[in-house]
Formats: sequence, structure tokens, C-alpha cells
Amino acid sequence: MPPPAQPTAGKIDRKDLIEGLGKGLRVIEAFDDDHPRLTPSEVAEAAGITRTAARRYLLSLCHFGYADSDGKLFWLLPRVLRLGQSYLGAARLPRLVQPFIQRASMATGETVNFSVLDGHDVVYLARSNSPRVVSIGFHSGARVPAHVVAPGVVLLSTLADAALDPWLAEHDFGLFTSHTVAEPVQFRADVVAARALDYWIAEQQLDLGLRGLAVPLKDRKGECRGALGMTLQLSAMKREQVIDRLLPSLLEAAQALRPLI
Repeated sequence: MPPPAQPTAGKIDRKDLIEGLGKGLRVIEAFDDDHPRLTPSEVAEAAGITRTAARRYLLSLCHFGYADSDGKLFWLLPRVLRLGQSYLGAARLPRLVQPFIQRASMATGETVNFSVLDGHDVVYLARSNSPRVVSIGFHSGARVPAHVVAPGVVLLSTLADAALDPWLAEHDFGLFTSHTVAEPVQFRADVVAARALDYWIAEQQLDLGLRGLAVPLKDRKGECRGALGMTLQLSAMKREQVIDRLLPSLLEAAQALRPLI
């Protein structure tokens, strides 16, 4: 599943593009968990622009309330969250999915998520909390490397080999636990297996003691639009019980949504 913007972007004449907007967005994307504060030089390297341009973009972000600086380092401010909230507020699919994952959550007692593939990450767009006091799962807006969560495997399983192989070649297979599948050949085998199963279970790939279950969400034309998934304690039930007790609710939700999207 390619990033949503790609099909449209390929149809736009470059003379109609505002290159500065794209550069400004790359400046914002330069910041992450590992790099919360950056110098103009570091931003320039990450965004692929000159240091002078990076400094001007950073100062502009400060002027408009999206960043701040101590004169040397720059960091983003909460106002940046408005950009993501605009998508969540305007997008139809997360709102459409919500009552269905709520129903699945009530039926299983587990937290249910809806997520999509964005480049090399899985992004979680909707969540229905379990009725338990403490629920496990990713909050809306969370971004996780695709190779360490079950939704990533099922989303990639819907890609043709012509799209999957370049993705594998470009992906950074980081090791998060001793169980993480970080070898491209093995990961590809898992993706192919998920194609046949039409679901996937990932165990202790991102965090020890946790298991993920996911199914692809397809539209009326059979195109993948996202994934429905759960995260639960590995000790909560055996793998066979997950398949027998939890998988049917996810499959039912995906089937019920299919004629609506």
C-alpha cells in the first residue's frame, strides 16, 4: 500500500508545484524522537537543502508559532500537532471505521486499532479502547516501523512483488528485541505467508511480552485501505486461542466495512 499522496502527486505537472512548501515540510519532518532539537546544519542535512535555507525555514516556523529556538538549537512546538489533527478531523475513513472497531472491542474485550502504511511506517489513525482499566495498544497518531507490528505485515502482503521488493530493499530493519525479524529474506517470507492467511500474528517484535494480530481492510474493489488490529499480552492466551477467539471479530469487522469504503 503506497503512501496516499503518491497517486495524485504523479499526475501533477512540476511547473504547478511550490517547491518551497515541500522543503518546509521536509524541515518539519527532520525532527523525531531521536532528534527533538536540531541545529540548522543538521536540519539542512536531513532535509536535503542548504544551511542558509534551513535557517530561514526554521526562523519562519518560529515566527508562525510552529517552532522555538535558543539561538543555536531549534525544536517544534505543539502547534505542529494541528497539521495532523487537520487530517484526522477531515478524513472520512477513520470516522467510518470507529463504530466497527468499537463493536469488535466490546465483543473481545481487547483494544482495536485502525492503521495505514505511510512509506516505511505504520500510522495508527483510530482506536477503540477495551473495557479494561488498563488497555494495550497504540494511540491515534502513533507511528511505528512497519516490520515490527502485525499491521505492517498484512499491509505489505497486499502489495504486488514489483512494489514489495523495492520497499524491502529500502527499509531500515532495526532490531528492537531479540525476537525482531530483521532479515529481509525472512521478513519477505512472513509477508508472503500473510498473503495466504489473510491475517498475521506478530510476537515480541517491538516489545517483549506483547503479541499483535491484524487483518487487511479492503474496499469493494479489493484494494487495501488499511488494517484492523489488536495488541495483547503474550501470556493472556495461547496462539490458537487468539485465532479462535479474536480473529473472527476482526474479520467480521473488515467484511462489514468492505461494501462501505
